[in-house]
Amino acid sequence: MDLSNLTTEARNPASEEIDCLTSIEIARLMNAEDAKATAAVGRVAEHVASAIDVVAERLRNGGRLVYIGAGTSGRLGVLDASECPPTFNTKPWQVVGLIAGGYEALTRSIEGAEDIPENAVQDLKSVDLSDKDVILGIATSGRTPYVVAGLAYAGQIGAFAIGLSCNEDSELSKVSQLTIAPVVGPEVVSGSTRLKAGTATKMILNTITTGAMVRLGKTYGNLMVDLQTTNQKLAERSRRIVTTLAGVSEPEAERLLERCGGDAKTAIVSHLRSVESEEARHLLAESGGQLRTAIEPAAALATHRPNGLATTSRQSAKGLVLGVDGGGSKTTAYLAPLGATETEPIGAGEAGPSNPNSAGWQRAMDNLEYAIDRAFSTADIPRGPVASACLALAGAGRESDQQRIVEWAHRRNIGNRLHVTHDGEPILAAGTPDCVGIAVVAGTGSFACGCNANGQWARAGGWGHLMGDEGSAYSVARKGLEAAARALDGRGPETAITEALFEAIDVEDRSSMVQAVYGRQSDRRWLASLAKVVVATAGAGDHLAVAIMNEAATELARLCRAVADQFEEGLSQSHLPIVLAGGLLVHAQFLRDRLLEELQRVELGGADAEVVKQPVLGAVKLAQRIEPPQSS
Repeated sequence: MDLSNLTTEARNPASEEIDCLTSIEIARLMNAEDAKATAAVGRVAEHVASAIDVVAERLRNGGRLVYIGAGTSGRLGVLDASECPPTFNTKPWQVVGLIAGGYEALTRSIEGAEDIPENAVQDLKSVDLSDKDVILGIATSGRTPYVVAGLAYAGQIGAFAIGLSCNEDSELSKVSQLTIAPVVGPEVVSGSTRLKAGTATKMILNTITTGAMVRLGKTYGNLMVDLQTTNQKLAERSRRIVTTLAGVSEPEAERLLERCGGDAKTAIVSHLRSVESEEARHLLAESGGQLRTAIEPAAALATHRPNGLATTSRQSAKGLVLGVDGGGSKTTAYLAPLGATETEPIGAGEAGPSNPNSAGWQRAMDNLEYAIDRAFSTADIPRGPVASACLALAGAGRESDQQRIVEWAHRRNIGNRLHVTHDGEPILAAGTPDCVGIAVVAGTGSFACGCNANGQWARAGGWGHLMGDEGSAYSVARKGLEAAARALDGRGPETAITEALFEAIDVEDRSSMVQAVYGRQSDRRWLASLAKVVVATAGAGDHLAVAIMNEAATELARLCRAVADQFEEGLSQSHLPIVLAGGLLVHAQFLRDRLLEELQRVELGGADAEVVKQPVLGAVKLAQRIEPPQSS
């Protein structure tokens, strides 16, 4: 068995000499490493949200949540299952935990139990797993035979299979409909996944069950209202909750609870709606157990939309268009009515990266799927094939890659008409009336692309952080870190970047900064976020920061010039409009101003350029423009 390719089995450079550290140094090191678990969980929040939706739906319709795992993973699943009844008044059968080796494995290791796949099928049959249920397989390595076999069996009988692993592109993802992969990095003690991996797993299980229970009406605000007075502590809690929400004294709250059989929700509804307990239970049943709806009838009629979303009457997917902008950091999907001229979406969803080159095809397509799902969810419209869809993804410039995405979209029944393209086209569509011009992007990475009046496309940059990305946030941040290191060594001039980086990273000295930066060296998005330090210090006049920003502007202008030079003679004149996009260019006025100066110096563009903050709107425009097939 080869474990060398697993992130969780790798050696952690920060702890290679942990046996030489003092106790306080060990404590601080482990605390710094544990913080990475929180960040890793945050990066998969969209996937966790999808799991919440699935679990809530299955529980609402009479199904169950079944955890399955081995070792630490199995124990964490059983723990979470056992805590649901006292916390949320769930029935014991609604959330079930299975562990390889049975309950004896909860207190001692059962060697080899995780390597017997047949036992997983037997255990799932013993709890009568059905197509109504959702199964969540937990395997830090992503390859535990017991868990992989359990998820495969679940798929065969129609249960919804979710895989939770701390390694990307694992065996688990091949048998899961939804994969959650918080990559926490190597453990302080190599391979001891009860540490960061266990912490991340516990956080995610907590979030899924808590989120699902909230969706099912188990809370009112942040109060646990769905509880029974089965012991003194819960009786006291129930009285406090009824006192708070019903606005009565504690003695009156106690009398209400007595009349309502100790049920807090029934007592609150009975008082606020001035009905007997039986009618209060009926009102709760009509509201699907939602206390807020039962005591605030108008809430049931309200249509909630996330900030910035337009409202719409309920409609089917066939009257909609879908625009997707997928990059190396995130994926955004917008839904809009077919033929609409307004730019506000009626549904929007976000997910992680969908650049297949950097994220891998499995993860990229998963994120694409989740973003689309969330867009339909926020629009409150059942998912179905839209009239037309534009899928614009970074890393999808080659015809073979585009064809692969088209085939995926057809299998997933995304839309009746499809346009798959690279991530530059929607930027030009959003920033120009006819998609003619040059777009330069400086976000985590950088590139430029353009299209002339003859429809000829050209591109420069986009080589990634190992081979290029000049002028990007990642490049600017790296140069800022280099300037700080030189200043700390005395090899370079003093710069305000140093103290600003200390503050941004929350460290006090050079050794702490080394540990913090190299501890997150695989998190390019976080490293790129440090560019804001250089931007701020340049704006304050620091000479080194200004030089770094000037160099970035020069490199970005060179990208634009390289694109223009690829056009046929006579079609690369300066009248081509310039469009700016990417987080660094959108948010850094200092860099934009310098870039416009450089563009004029290389004889491109005028004194201004269009800034595109939401390229996904261009994808929506492109989807609107897809011509229907010619009728024969």
